[in-house]
Amino acid sequence: MFVVATAGHVDHGKSTLVRALTGMEPDRWAEERRRGLTIDLGFAWTRLPSGRDVAFVDVPGHERFLGNMLAGLGPVPVVCFAVAADEGWQPQSSDHRDAIAAFGIKHGVVVLTRSDRAPDRAEEVLAQVRAELAGTGLQDAPAVTVSALAGTGLDDLRRVLDRTLDVVPPPNPAARVRLWIDRSFSISGAGTVVTGTLTAGTLTQGDRLRLYGQGDGRTVSVRALHSQNHAVPSLGPTSRVAVNLRSGVPADAVHRGDVLLAEGSWPVVDTIDVRRTMGTPFGDVPRELIAHIGTAAVSCRLRSFDGDHARLSLDRQLPLELGDRLVLRTTGSRSVMAGAQVLDVDPPALTRRGDSTKRAHSLAAMSPEGDALTEVTRRGVVRVGQLRRMGVASLGKVPDQALAFGDWWVHRPVFDTWQRRLRDSVQDLATKDPLSAGLSRGAARELLGPEADALLDAVVREAGLEYDGGFIRLPGTRNGLGPAEAAVSEVERGLRAAPFAAPEAYDLKNLGLGDRELAAAERSGRLLRLAGGVVLLPQAPAMAMRELARLPQPFTTSEARQTLATTRRVAVPLLEHLDVLGWTRRLDSGHRAVVGMVK
Repeated sequence: MFVVATAGHVDHGKSTLVRALTGMEPDRWAEERRRGLTIDLGFAWTRLPSGRDVAFVDVPGHERFLGNMLAGLGPVPVVCFAVAADEGWQPQSSDHRDAIAAFGIKHGVVVLTRSDRAPDRAEEVLAQVRAELAGTGLQDAPAVTVSALAGTGLDDLRRVLDRTLDVVPPPNPAARVRLWIDRSFSISGAGTVVTGTLTAGTLTQGDRLRLYGQGDGRTVSVRALHSQNHAVPSLGPTSRVAVNLRSGVPADAVHRGDVLLAEGSWPVVDTIDVRRTMGTPFGDVPRELIAHIGTAAVSCRLRSFDGDHARLSLDRQLPLELGDRLVLRTTGSRSVMAGAQVLDVDPPALTRRGDSTKRAHSLAAMSPEGDALTEVTRRGVVRVGQLRRMGVASLGKVPDQALAFGDWWVHRPVFDTWQRRLRDSVQDLATKDPLSAGLSRGAARELLGPEADALLDAVVREAGLEYDGGFIRLPGTRNGLGPAEAAVSEVERGLRAAPFAAPEAYDLKNLGLGDRELAAAERSGRLLRLAGGVVLLPQAPAMAMRELARLPQPFTTSEARQTLATTRRVAVPLLEHLDVLGWTRRLDSGHRAVVGMVK
């Protein structure tokens, strides 16, 4: 299915045309039918000669209902632009043209309606319409002259619509879902139903979605789907869709401008940088505006950088991506003031003098489709998934001057700087303090900044460094003890001769071995420190177990001390260490056993 919106001045026959094409009544309210005036959005559908289904969103033409008109045009890719042959171009014709241009709609058909009232003016009016549409996406749109009342030209219009839809780029059924809601109502026994135009992605019964509106968003699931009054298990783009929600959300809590999203797939933002696409230069528009996108109308504040670029601060968060089109107007205005296109959904803070001027220059060089290298260069490091959610195009390969580490892309000069800074810091620490365990991960994060945190292991590896017990060191320095090397070697010699004759504290002090030196020796695997300042070789626990296993089980502390030829100062912390290892088990205050030898 394709979805087509009507456009054109009030009373130029848009609703009459839809009725004639579809046999359905697009005016949903009794007040509309009584007054003969479309107030709100209407919906109808039909099948074209090719067999293609097409749905129509009929929009009001009166200036008082501009907001409703924009909600109808916002999500729709194709328009039927109606101009009455007997009246020609009128003021709201210009408003609708400007809205179409602002939304970037490039496909449509010009329909000269009411030709029965002015059979000789069609050529003159068409020339006028062509002049007014010059420079817009509809400047070369095919034109058809019809009389909905007489029925003339309708078959031609159906054929032209078919040909027009043939050249509309096919929507992507695998894209992430963003359904702008235009109606919400309740059905007895079914609950809340919302409707909208699905322009990309696929909806399936049972899907879990996020519903965003005035709040922070809640998870809902799809209970059922309908299109053209028929239940369907799934629905792809472009379609008019009714979604029955299983959520406990009452219908009056959902409003036009709310949106259903595929979970976790969209950035939901309230600050964007934009480029003017048409209308009044940003320097000449008021600060307080209404921004229309999709079916939403949101108050916003504009900060102009220059005539063509600005920052919009929205009053509520919206799911936006690069390239999205907006219409800007002032509160109470009955015409479009400017059109804008989103260039950045995650813009940098502007805190210093001159930042606005610099930002204007940056934005002037940016593409609405986004550029992966530009984003990687600006951020230093970014996840590919974040770029995809932002809507950056061409993510198939790693950009030049960028490196890939899993889902992360990092700018090569930034990565080189991280490596150099980390290597220099580790080297300086090793020079100043040879006994240091190395640079801690926390110190490395602080040195490189939070953006490097996820890539710290890669930086360590590529910088030619290594981890040792959670510390970052130069390779080959794990066993280096600097000036303490000779003293540690002397302790080792003594313990190899008498493994359990731990040196006294004054012996260690005379050798120049304090806590820092002994800690370094322990980190390097040269010595083992036990409670009470006892220092042994790392092999001492295993050597002790061989001797203790020969004793009758259980054994006393005194028996252990005697078999190990040591003192109580050494035996007690050694046995406690064996308990912690699970090699021995304390039975009572005076006895232990080798684990597994006594039940």
